[in-house]
Amino acid sequence: MRKTQRPDFTRAVQWLSKHMATLTQACLVLCLALISVAYIRIFNPTASESAFSPASRPLPIYNVDTQEKKIAISFDAAWGEEKTDEILQILKDRDIETTFFLVGYWVDKYPDRVRQIAEAGHEIGHHSNTHPHMSELSEAQIAQELNDLSDKVEALTGTRPTLFRPPYGDYDDEVVLTARKNGYEVVQWNVDSLDWKNLGVTPMFERVTKNLAPGAIVLFHNNSQYITEALPIILDAILEEGYEIVPVSELIVDGEYWIDHTGKQYAGTVGGANG
Repeated sequence: MRKTQRPDFTRAVQWLSKHMATLTQACLVLCLALISVAYIRIFNPTASESAFSPASRPLPIYNVDTQEKKIAISFDAAWGEEKTDEILQILKDRDIETTFFLVGYWVDKYPDRVRQIAEAGHEIGHHSNTHPHMSELSEAQIAQELNDLSDKVEALTGTRPTLFRPPYGDYDDEVVLTARKNGYEVVQWNVDSLDWKNLGVTPMFERVTKNLAPGAIVLFHNNSQYITEALPIILDAILEEGYEIVPVSELIVDGEYWIDHTGKQYAGTVGGANG
């Protein structure tokens, strides 16, 4: 009769002893991961929202969902005009059209520059009339800020702006809804050159080029310290990567759209505050 062999318990015990530390670490990592997920679900539920979830409140457009290698360049103009000629020449040399978001008192002070920008083929956007914190205004005051500047731009160029960028990036639901009620699309940016911090050419170049992706909206200021030195280098790098640079209105969706919780605009309709 064949004798039944007993399992080699000694070998099993030796293996467990050898790998006990690794198994303990793995269990600890798994427990911490589960605790982290539970914490996020309870205390920060929006962090786990899908990229395809519509925003639960009205949001501006920060960037656009597109498969095309296309981006928009924008300039905010609230102070100074000394560098306008050079900026326009840099853009002309590369056959690039962009969007300039103008403030009312800049328009008042430099009407010839407004005409010059428009005649060069660039889009003029709305950056308020007096550069206030828009979220501190009533609906009537918001509408007045919008309409007063549009009247000035139309008188100079024959065209009313259709895009609005709130000063300081400051907005609330009422600002967004009032702007849309008055015929303006609200536009922010998702790539900030931080040129207003005067950090130098290299930081500007790296911030823009390293964060670029199809559908991006890039923010510059027309009279920042290093704009004329950095702009040609940045534009050439963008073009070399195969991107097309267009005004903001040619990038954003024309027609039905929705915006997700990050501010990305998608074509089509999905239920939600921006659907």
